[in-house]
Amino acid sequence: MAARQPSSATANAVLGLLSFGQELSGYDLKKWADHSLRFFFWSPASSQIYSELRRLESRGYVSSRVIAKDDTRGRRVYAITDEGRRALAQWLATEPADVAVLKHPTILRVWLGHLMEPETLRKVVHEHRDRLEGRLAEVHHDQRRVAADPTMAYAKLVIDWAERYYQAELRNTDRLLDEMEELGTRGGRPAGARSLPPPGGAG
Repeated sequence: MAARQPSSATANAVLGLLSFGQELSGYDLKKWADHSLRFFFWSPASSQIYSELRRLESRGYVSSRVIAKDDTRGRRVYAITDEGRRALAQWLATEPADVAVLKHPTILRVWLGHLMEPETLRKVVHEHRDRLEGRLAEVHHDQRRVAADPTMAYAKLVIDWAERYYQAELRNTDRLLDEMEELGTRGGRPAGARSLPPPGGAG
């Protein structure tokens, strides 16, 4: 019988993190997600991870055990099962490729720039640029961390992709700042909002 597939993005993320072969606690999974998944996908909240672990265990996709620690409370760790690995592999092989959904809060604010003072808007974009540089520094740290580990070869490909992605975002942001500056020198600030044209340019 074919393995049932995980039914949520969080389930796939959790199984994917466990597929590298280590037993991990919910806390470990959150740390791994924050230091890997967020570079190219998103990092689920701790509550989502713990909820998904319980659901995955009830379906037989993960197993758990408690590791005792002297007189303190034991730590529960999770491992992917053979059934979980089959389900994840089936999803990976059959899920249609799709275009990434872009959710860009800074660009949303630029789109609504007619409601902001130009200097305030430029400050927002500069803050976004600063965060990009911080993210790139984290990517470079991960590149060094996985460089010598042959078991992380595909992870390294993704980290290298993330470096190119954030470099491109930096260049795009610099160009946007130049274009905003040019718009300002031309006195190009709309007096106020007006109706958007209908989709397709009709009307």
